[in-house]
Amino acid sequence: QVRLVESGGGLVQPGGSLRLSCVASGNIYVLLDMAWYRQAPGKQRELVARIAMSFNTDYADSVKGRFTISRDNAKNTVYLHANSLKPEDTAVYYCYVKVLDLSGDPLEVWGQGTPVTVSS
Repeated sequence: QVRLVESGGGLVQPGGSLRLSCVASGNIYVLLDMAWYRQAPGKQRELVARIAMSFNTDYADSVKGRFTISRDNAKNTVYLHANSLKPEDTAVYYCYVKVLDLSGDPLEVWGQGTPVTVSS
């Protein structure tokens, strides 16, 4: 079993910054892909950014140049640094990881979500 704990969400003014963190724990043998998704009210969940084992990254066009995803494998943690926040970034942000568990089986896990509200 693998558990994700997210933190760092909250209320921020337009133009402000936040850092989201997600710590994975449990029966982890290898951390594979790690990512952040978001879901705004009335909209589908969308990929924000992902980072592979190789540290290659992908970003949604809407956040390129403003958000940065990073990972610390020693801490089983993925971060999302969000700068120049806009009201349209308001959403619940979900952490996602794909791991190999201790049996060597792939496992996909979602966090519980952390809300981000960008408003003056």
